[in-house]
Amino acid sequence: MTKTVDLPRGTTAGLDRPLVSLGGLLRDWLPRQRWFAGKDRPVTELSVLSVTELFPGCLHLLVHADHSPHGGTTPSGDCYQLLLGVREHRAPSLERAYIGRAEKGPLAGLAVYDALHDPHAAELLLERLRIPGTAGPLRFETAPDARIPGGLAPRLLDAEQSNSSLVYGDSYILKVFRRIQPGVNPDLEVPGALAAQGCARVPAPVAWFRTTEPSQATLGVLQPFLPGAADGWTLALRALAAGDDFTTEAHELGRATADVHLALGSAFPPAVHDDHGRTAEAMSVRLDAAAHAVPALRPFVPGLRGAFDALAGCDTGPLAQRIHGDLHLGQVLRADHEWFVIDFEGEPSRPLAERRSAQSPVRDVAGMLRSFDYAARQRRPWRPEWARRCREAYCAGYAARAGWDPRKKHALLRAHETDRAVYEVVYEARHRPAWLPVPMAAIERLARWRG
Repeated sequence: MTKTVDLPRGTTAGLDRPLVSLGGLLRDWLPRQRWFAGKDRPVTELSVLSVTELFPGCLHLLVHADHSPHGGTTPSGDCYQLLLGVREHRAPSLERAYIGRAEKGPLAGLAVYDALHDPHAAELLLERLRIPGTAGPLRFETAPDARIPGGLAPRLLDAEQSNSSLVYGDSYILKVFRRIQPGVNPDLEVPGALAAQGCARVPAPVAWFRTTEPSQATLGVLQPFLPGAADGWTLALRALAAGDDFTTEAHELGRATADVHLALGSAFPPAVHDDHGRTAEAMSVRLDAAAHAVPALRPFVPGLRGAFDALAGCDTGPLAQRIHGDLHLGQVLRADHEWFVIDFEGEPSRPLAERRSAQSPVRDVAGMLRSFDYAARQRRPWRPEWARRCREAYCAGYAARAGWDPRKKHALLRAHETDRAVYEVVYEARHRPAWLPVPMAAIERLARWRG
């Protein structure tokens, strides 16, 4: 039986009390989560920014994990969203979600678990979203014409990702953001704007929730689920395993990407000329930080920096505009012979203001080209010709819709591919070390490139 916990609702009073019960448990549990960004840095301090009893037996928390060295004066860390269930007894059906048993404080003696794994808690969360309302600092809102049915069976998706997603009855998918930054999350802002433009390539949001404390921030978005859809990564690996060509799909995907870019250009403020010098400088800064974090990068830094130096002196290229920001085969779905683009959050490790800024659409193109290379390297022997054909077909499809050809923007494309590969090296080193050889192979190629 779930035991109701009497904790402050949306107030700042007594926020230290849950940490008496949860501090030690969360310090051990958080670094083990796929979506925790600070795996390579110890948590030096954990603080609660807000806590709300969302419904009996379920607490909504925003916690800040600080990674500053002891005695340091500059804060370094991230805010995370947690939905924690509390029960009197440890439930066998929730063993994977179990965090631990609190030994002291207001939750003493209670079993604590990740509530998103609990079907009952997931059902109650959908009920909150169906009817606009508030719970302490939390605000639950729906699109004007949304009619969300109740009683939809939930299931938590098991895929590796930086957030957590619940599917309700094959009708809706709820993305719960884990790493929270102040402001409107692009994964709410962009699909809503594209829906207003009539862009059918992106599922429109039907409901969402946000917080007003400690600052305004988006917490989750509910969108239509595409039953029977397969993501581009799965389809590409199937084609590779079967020895099939993927150029037709890649060409159509290029056209779909251009459709979304054209809609983004209409939905958001006028595009501007990209400041290549500033972009190249930012890329060089990221390269230096990456080489510091991953020593294997250091021998290639001079060659990679050459790509950024060339960018600073290249032609203007396409206008900068709002883009996807983290486009790859896992961010596109194919259903009923059509491509759809999802997950407009951008790279979660980058500041929200940067993710919402105007950038070159070549960055999205480069992300997809890197993804074809990732897919081709999943099988032995490596099939570089498969990736090359997909790259050519994708760019041709994009050019047919966008009116300009990414392949003719050599310096732009090389710089953005290099920047993406540097990001991949850091990501894999932190989260999936076994995958590190994949981006490192691209690093070697890009550092030698003289095209």
